[in-house]
Amino acid sequence: MVVIFGASNVLWLVFAVSQAFKMEIFPENRVVAQIGDVISLTCSTTGCEPPSFSWRTQIDSPLNGKVRNEGSNSTLTMDPVSFNNEHAYVCTATCGSKKLEKGIQVEIYSFPKDPEIHLSGPLELEKPVTVTCLVPDVYPFDRLEINLLKGNDLLKNKEFLEPMEGKSLETKSLEATFIPTKEDIGKALVCQAKLNIDEIDFEPKERETTKKLQVYISPKNTVISANPSTRLQEGGSVTMTCSSEGLPAPQIFWSKKLDNGNLQLLSGNATLTLIAMRIEDSGIYVCEGVNEVGKDGKEVELIVQAFPRDPEIKMSGLLVSGNPVTVSCEVPSVYPSDRLEIELFKGESIIESKTFLEDMDKKSLETKSLEMTFIPTTEDTGRVLICLAQLHVGEMEFEPKQRQSIQTLYVNVAPRDTTILVSPSSILEEGSSVNMTCFSNGLPTPEILWSRQLNNGHLQPLSENSTLTLTSTKMEDSGIYVCEGINQAGISRKEVELIIQVAPKDIQLKAFPSESVKEGDTVIISCTCGNVPKTWIILKKKAETGDTVLKSRDGAYTIHKVQLEDAGVYECESKNEVGLQLRSLTLDVKGRENNKDYFSPELLVLYCASSLIIPAIGIIIYLARRANMKGSYSLVEAQKSKV
Repeated sequence: MVVIFGASNVLWLVFAVSQAFKMEIFPENRVVAQIGDVISLTCSTTGCEPPSFSWRTQIDSPLNGKVRNEGSNSTLTMDPVSFNNEHAYVCTATCGSKKLEKGIQVEIYSFPKDPEIHLSGPLELEKPVTVTCLVPDVYPFDRLEINLLKGNDLLKNKEFLEPMEGKSLETKSLEATFIPTKEDIGKALVCQAKLNIDEIDFEPKERETTKKLQVYISPKNTVISANPSTRLQEGGSVTMTCSSEGLPAPQIFWSKKLDNGNLQLLSGNATLTLIAMRIEDSGIYVCEGVNEVGKDGKEVELIVQAFPRDPEIKMSGLLVSGNPVTVSCEVPSVYPSDRLEIELFKGESIIESKTFLEDMDKKSLETKSLEMTFIPTTEDTGRVLICLAQLHVGEMEFEPKQRQSIQTLYVNVAPRDTTILVSPSSILEEGSSVNMTCFSNGLPTPEILWSRQLNNGHLQPLSENSTLTLTSTKMEDSGIYVCEGINQAGISRKEVELIIQVAPKDIQLKAFPSESVKEGDTVIISCTCGNVPKTWIILKKKAETGDTVLKSRDGAYTIHKVQLEDAGVYECESKNEVGLQLRSLTLDVKGRENNKDYFSPELLVLYCASSLIIPAIGIIIYLARRANMKGSYSLVEAQKSKV
């Protein structure tokens, strides 16, 4: 047993010696990583199960990575790589009392994209352009070199040797200005960027971008041809063709210039054809050659028939006898207007002429006219106005060179001498009928319109017949009736007042404050007649010896300090030309109690004088009755009689 045990120990010692504790690191010594990428550093051991690992930087900075241990391996992963990972990293492995260390240098760079080529604008022939070669997000930029080539020729080179103040990604660029020529067509711009870090092994160390040159030539030498001509007859056709030089070949656009200066697009073809042309098609047409770098335009003026229509005769208003009117003779769309002559005739006599010799500012269609004012009379009816327009252009072959228009005169006469006949009369009794007939002179014969004038002054139309008939008239039919004679030359108006008389009615006779009063009170006796115009009202006091006519005001009679002798019957008589109506009331006057046995000496005198008064009363009654029989009454005469 002892021998066996000793042999086992010897074998174990031999195995342990053969499995000595070792460590490796990958990658070895140095690793180069681009900013933004992911890298891993791995420590591996043999001869120990299991070892312990630790990672650090030589300057004791943060690892800026994650460590993962699995058995005899330990991995430090940096995701993503940044400036903070540019260190010498040390991996330490410990197995019991043994410790092993190995280091690795992490170096970083940034060269992620190909250069970018930017132009300040399109490459237009013979016009300077600036090209920029831009290298984005580069580090370290102090090792950067940029070359700009046009074809095989170097335009510009630049190295960025200035010291870096800190670690950062930089975008660097190179600019060059050149003038494109025809020889540059088809060539290419090449931007080469190199990161000259030979001591670091990475790919790529050189990037390149190519841009093919497209050289443009702005449109020029634009030309228009018109067939058959730019001067055309109305209804004719024309074909206009436009061409323009440029690179790339310009696209052709046709437009028409509007009155406000704007262009109305017509076509995108080189050829523009207009058929069945009208006067409105005259004007300036514009052809434009357009490409990416510019445009060039050319204008042409089309004139459609210089003398297209007959003159137009216009009046400033209706022809009314005695009223001045202006007549114009207008010649539309004429060219050339300085050769035009206009003559105006009435019948066979020329009454006005005009020529247009002024210079024309531009070639355009003009509308010219002649004007004159005259006073028409009825004798002018049936005559004719003749407007004659002549275009004196002997050197031009066209027809017609003379045009004319004729208009027959018709002179109107405004309504006048309007009269109204009323039968039987304008003053009627209620229930009667009346015919009102209206006449008015004028040319053409005026139409008749009957209306009634309302209280607000407005007219209420009633009839368009010359005779207006009212049957079974009522008092409400009273008022002003208007007849109007109307034609296109004017209006003539006549009025008549219709009065419908009604016998007095609705008489009211009242005593205020009461028909029973006390001696010494004041009483008002009032008589009114409703809804009956022009009614005479007479107030009387009845007595056996005769009636006394009272001096009333607006049908009211006031008794101040009423006496016993004021008691009695009072009568109101309302009358007009048609009839009369009577109303009466009895006024009761009560004596005061403390005066029951009172006897006045004055009463005695009055009693004695009664023998003289009675004859006078008889005379008054006689005069009053005589006045009533005549249909009139005078308060002045009545008072004289009473006295």
